[in-house]
Amino acid sequence: MVTPAQRQTAVTEAMGAAGISERRACRFTGFPRSSQRYDSCRPPRTELRARLQTLALLRPRWGYRRLHWLLRREGECVNRKLVQRVYQEEGLQVQRRKRKRVAVVRSPMTLPAAPNERWSMDFVQDALDCGQKFRGITLVDDFRRECPAIEVDRSLSERVVRVLERVAATRGFPHAIVSDNGPEFAGPVLAQWAHIRRVKLQFIEPGRPVQNAFAESFNGRLRDECLNESWFVSLADARETIEQWRIDYNEHRPQSSLGDQPPTAFARKLAAVIPSLHPINRPT
Repeated sequence: MVTPAQRQTAVTEAMGAAGISERRACRFTGFPRSSQRYDSCRPPRTELRARLQTLALLRPRWGYRRLHWLLRREGECVNRKLVQRVYQEEGLQVQRRKRKRVAVVRSPMTLPAAPNERWSMDFVQDALDCGQKFRGITLVDDFRRECPAIEVDRSLSERVVRVLERVAATRGFPHAIVSDNGPEFAGPVLAQWAHIRRVKLQFIEPGRPVQNAFAESFNGRLRDECLNESWFVSLADARETIEQWRIDYNEHRPQSSLGDQPPTAFARKLAAVIPSLHPINRPT
């Protein structure tokens, strides 16, 4: 589809290249003269453009929908379509990264009905500027889409239970935890902990990460918005940067599945409306 601005440019270039009148150039290109002579009456929206550029600079991996949500939260009464048009005119579109996709038969995934009903757990890996690799345990509450913890270190083989205990001390124990069949998750230490705490471990089928969709989706956001956008000079720097992103994810990043609310705001509203959905520490 050719935009009006592109049509005007084509006619102008035809006039200059062939030395013909505007009437003949419009007839040659097939564009009406009314479009060529039309002057837009739209206001420049200078303040909106400047604010959108600032927000896009602060949130380089957020699209116009989430930037529109930020503007509305700041008190700006702007239409989503207006934000989309200005966003595109300023060339602020997020560059999509290619993802490997496998054609599989998908089936609806059962959703939890309350907080702490099911957690998802997975590992993510990255490297420091010196090339040394580090790993992170990511934990997600599937109902609230909230990340209670990301544990970062060079080796995490014996840290899974400690992370779960630390999170459960303030949130209570979940009814079930979904994870892959990695040695850190399928080992006897976690199995014994789950038996004592009465937590069901749900392992996905080998080679089927879609069965751990909540953790995979969260890890994708973490990699896209934090790991790929950051340069870690030390392990302490990686921990601090990732923790700041986790807090920002929980408190500020709108989730379309939660009605464009951040997980923390959704949890507060839910607790105010239905107090019975507060997480409860089950006895050991």
